[in-house]
Amino acid sequence: MPKSLLIGAVMTLVAPALAQTPGPGGPGYEWMWWWGPWHMLMPLVFFGLIVFGIVALVRYLWPGPAPAERRRALDVLDERYARGEIDREEYLKRRDDLGSR
Repeated sequence: MPKSLLIGAVMTLVAPALAQTPGPGGPGYEWMWWWGPWHMLMPLVFFGLIVFGIVALVRYLWPGPAPAERRRALDVLDERYARGEIDREEYLKRRDDLGSR
């Protein structure tokens, strides 16, 4: 029997047994498969935190309308009511919408 045929036959019989040995990390390596999806999501979480931080910083540095601007809206509403452009129901509804009770 030629040597190459003998080596081929032995490898055919031995290969399945070698496939059952632990991976390159040694025993227990196969349980590390669960890290794969988390490993792929980590960059998304990282960039999401960066975007969240930027949005929070912008909102902190430039808050919404100042109370003076809201007061100005109430003054305009009072003037319109005084001139008779709007009735009492609409005046009260809009005043409540602006946050003044």
